[in-house]
Amino acid sequence: QVQMVESGGGSVQAGGSLRLSCRASGFPFDDYYMAWFRQAPGKEREGVSCIKWDGSNTYYTDSVKGRFTISRDNAKNTLYLQMNSLKPEDTAMYYCAADYGGRRDTLLLPWWLPKAYNNWGQGTQVTVSS
Repeated sequence: QVQMVESGGGSVQAGGSLRLSCRASGFPFDDYYMAWFRQAPGKEREGVSCIKWDGSNTYYTDSVKGRFTISRDNAKNTLYLQMNSLKPEDTAMYYCAADYGGRRDTLLLPWWLPKAYNNWGQGTQVTVSS
């Protein structure tokens, strides 16, 4: 049974940091591109960052470049998102996602599209106050 559980969310002041984790089970984690998405109330789900199955390529949306770092530990089946210099506009529910697997050279769809991913976690809330 595929399961992905996010943790590490919370409430911080602007300028603070958080580290999100996504523990995966039930599938060969190191065969899958993994990504972080976020969704604020009343807004569409937004791709934040993505990492290739072997960690060799990473992608970021422009608004988080230089502040967020995605990483993975395949031995621990865990995905991370280090978030620094947080801003109020980063407030959202954050979700981890796994693609369709198979150790592909590229994703089937652009990494920022939710449809590029087949499995999702339940989310962890991040709230940044000014």
